[in-house]
Amino acid sequence: MTKYLQKCENCNKYGLLNPESKCRYCGGKLINPRPPKYSPIDKYGKYRMEYFKEDFEKKFK
Repeated sequence: MTKYLQKCENCNKYGLLNPESKCRYCGGKLINPRPPKYSPIDKYGKYRMEYFKEDFEKKFK
């Protein structure tokens, strides 16, 4: 049951996953509230760091 639990981006309320992926309270988009599993052998770590560096530069420069 926990894999179906989603969180609304707008109102931060929790709801169950539905086909439209919309919050029943405000109509916002439902997202997965849990972070990805940690692995010491991270296949995509290089790409993630590139994304965060670009995002950081856009926000703070």
